[in-house]
Amino acid sequence: MANSARTTVYLNPGVYRALKLKSAESDRTLSDIVNQAVLELLREDSVDLAAVEKRRGEPSRSFEEVLKDLKRDKLI
Repeated sequence: MANSARTTVYLNPGVYRALKLKSAESDRTLSDIVNQAVLELLREDSVDLAAVEKRRGEPSRSFEEVLKDLKRDKLI
């Protein structure tokens, strides 16, 4: 990990215990597990942003319009 940055992260005690167990069971470091989780979260954000960009030009309806239609159709 020569190219890694050091930081402090505060975890809920239960989360920390679970993470330590996962680390021991998988023979991976806490850092490896946390890095993988953060990268996955960033990948998900990237996919979401790409989907929003792809649909940017589509017409949209306000939430109020949708509610009005649902009420008209007696669905709510």
